[in-house]
Amino acid sequence: MAVQRAASPRRPLAPCWPRLLLPLLLLLLPAPSEGLGHSAELAFAVEPSDDVAVPGQPIVLDCRVEGTPPVRITWRKNGVELPESPHSTLLANGSLMIRHFRLERGGSPSDEGDYECVAQNRFGLVVSRKARIQAATMSDFHVHPQATVGEEGGVARFQCQIHGLPKPLITWEKNRVPIDTDNERYTLLPKGVLQITGLRAEDSGIFHCVASNIASIRISHGARLTVSGSGSGAYKEPAILVGPENLTLTVHQTAVLECVATGNPRPIVSWSRLDGRPIGVEGIQVLGTGNLIISDVTVQHSGVYVCAANRPGTRVRRTAQGRLVVQAPAEFVQHPQSISRPAGTTAMFTCQAQGEPPPHVTWLKNGQVLGPGGHVRLKNNNSTLTISGIGPEDEAIYQCVAENSAGSSQASARLTVLWAEGLPGPPRNVRAVSVSSTEVRVSWSEPLANTKEIIGYVLHIRKAADPPELEYQEAVSKSTFQHLVSDLEPSTAYSFYIKAYTPRGASSASVPTLVSTLGEAPAPPPLSVRVLGSSSLQLLWEPWPRLAQHEGGFKLFYRPASKTSFTGPILLPGTVSSYNLSQLDPTTVYEVKLLAYNQHGDGNATVRFVSLRGASERTALSPPCDCRKEEAANQTSTTGIVIGIHIGVTCIIFCVLFLLFGQRGRVLWCKDVENQLSPPQGPRSQRDPGILALNGARRGEWGRLGREEKRVDMKELEQLFPPAGTAGQPDPRPTQDPAAPAPCEETQLSVLPLQGCGLMEGKTTEAKTTEATAPCAGLAAAPPPPDGGPGLLSEGQASRPAAARVTQPAHSEQ
Repeated sequence: MAVQRAASPRRPLAPCWPRLLLPLLLLLLPAPSEGLGHSAELAFAVEPSDDVAVPGQPIVLDCRVEGTPPVRITWRKNGVELPESPHSTLLANGSLMIRHFRLERGGSPSDEGDYECVAQNRFGLVVSRKARIQAATMSDFHVHPQATVGEEGGVARFQCQIHGLPKPLITWEKNRVPIDTDNERYTLLPKGVLQITGLRAEDSGIFHCVASNIASIRISHGARLTVSGSGSGAYKEPAILVGPENLTLTVHQTAVLECVATGNPRPIVSWSRLDGRPIGVEGIQVLGTGNLIISDVTVQHSGVYVCAANRPGTRVRRTAQGRLVVQAPAEFVQHPQSISRPAGTTAMFTCQAQGEPPPHVTWLKNGQVLGPGGHVRLKNNNSTLTISGIGPEDEAIYQCVAENSAGSSQASARLTVLWAEGLPGPPRNVRAVSVSSTEVRVSWSEPLANTKEIIGYVLHIRKAADPPELEYQEAVSKSTFQHLVSDLEPSTAYSFYIKAYTPRGASSASVPTLVSTLGEAPAPPPLSVRVLGSSSLQLLWEPWPRLAQHEGGFKLFYRPASKTSFTGPILLPGTVSSYNLSQLDPTTVYEVKLLAYNQHGDGNATVRFVSLRGASERTALSPPCDCRKEEAANQTSTTGIVIGIHIGVTCIIFCVLFLLFGQRGRVLWCKDVENQLSPPQGPRSQRDPGILALNGARRGEWGRLGREEKRVDMKELEQLFPPAGTAGQPDPRPTQDPAAPAPCEETQLSVLPLQGCGLMEGKTTEAKTTEATAPCAGLAAAPPPPDGGPGLLSEGQASRPAAARVTQPAHSEQ
């Protein structure tokens, strides 16, 4: 069935008009342009919508179209064009009227289904959104109200459930009389629930649920409400009898979240969102004692809602929660725009849609589903349509259809292909011949017409298995009718087509031709060798999966270098990348050879010479390691590093202290050497090893002294440092040259210079100080200080003997 709207006839100009006025009128008329306005584009002014029909009654599906006439309108049902019949009539404005809506009975088809309005003019074809038409129905009650007994002042609740199209309207009767909806104690919820709060004796009776829609009216079974005497008045914990249910709605519908709570005293019901966002106030109301009603829901209302029943004046509460999911039908954020492009160029359409859940986008070309392939590409989740190398066959109306579970929407745009006059035709007799494994020679003949303005040819090349976007081009001069394409892959199929170019544009593409390059033996594989032990090797190379596609693989040979014959070939598949050789002679140099082969033969081999002699010697010198010991050593090493870091930081701190004290005259108070050489009187745990290191003693020597607890032999000390009373006696040691260094320098064993000494604790007498310092050349005994403190040693003194013990440094000047 179709209706066609013809263009109104144009009345001729009056013959009495002067001819001079005609040019003026033409100037006043608007010049034609690419965009002819909204009315010039073929588009829907009104689209059909979902509806429910009453069997036996008529129904009209609206459809109005705008566009350049003549416009032909037809209808589809479930994707199939509706034939003309007395049962369904196409109205003059394009709407469809079904005279007597029917259900499937006795073999006659049902009128239920998805309907689409189709409009077509000389520019193309568009299809409306799908409109689902269903028959009005009413089922039986699958939940009837149940008898209830309640106390005075308590709560009673009745519920009934029934399915129907459209959604039935639920009302209630008490003793066959409609209940008074103005009574604040009676709350009727749209989902078929009756709540009665503050029960009284007069509320007793028989209640019925009444469901009605355009299809029928149903009345449920009766349920008796019995109200007993007043309650005991005892305290009752708050409790939620009925909490909110999970709901899935479409935008602009009304959400009813039920919450019925009991307790004594009566609990206070409140609502919140689980995510902490505010519920809002617009369109929000509380019905009855705690039911939440959200009118005209939006996607932002989706979430988990929590009903809380609180005992007044306390924090005692009970909660229940339900999830609300709001769906939104697909709608366009960006519509595709009609475009005009020269032939041979690329056209692109973009449409973006939103909805909940996110919609799926498909494209139609003149009403037919358009999928990717050839020169058509879909990207960005089908939101971008790209057509490359457009020609006259691509001129059409393209539609973007967005659809989800909540509904669908469509938008259209037209592609106009600009075709310049006098362009050459497509190149002819295109042939491609394989020359080698990497080269193909392509030849062609010039077009039949309009060849004078040709400035060159462009050869389009791509692998046959690749998508069109991987195509590349090579330009050829206008006097050349063959071209050698190189750098191709062996045994690979390629597609070639050619266009002729003029200053005004390109010709249409020639017929594509396919050819495969010749095969060849594989190249030498890269090979590396790793010695595993004294008698084993591991060979490594890159796998070549393509060898398996061409009946190929690897061949491995090996031999001692002193022999003439190889062991092998060892055949390996193309997916293998390693092989181990074992039980080899550790004293022999081996020659290893690896090559790849396919159906075209063997490729060149990669050769390696390997000696196992070094590996055997290393194995003999280095016995197998104990991994557990190494692991323990690694742990010990890590612990040592941490301890070393702490010691280093401590040393830095003490060095800073030394610099501070050095700036105050760089003078040290020292104890008597004899006291320093004597062991400490305190317990062993009180000795500070940090001070030992501070005064220049080597850590190992002091640790050894601390462990062995040895005292210095006094006779040996007297030989090193004679007492003051014997200073005048001859030295039993040989006389040294005056230019020789001082005798005490022989005792300077791994100690710091005097500048690095720490401040020593304790006081010594002048005699002891003299006794310790007199024998040393270059040491000047200083007079004792007035307060009887230790003598001062001048800067540049010799260091103390390495075996001397050092006491705890003082923290203040003596």
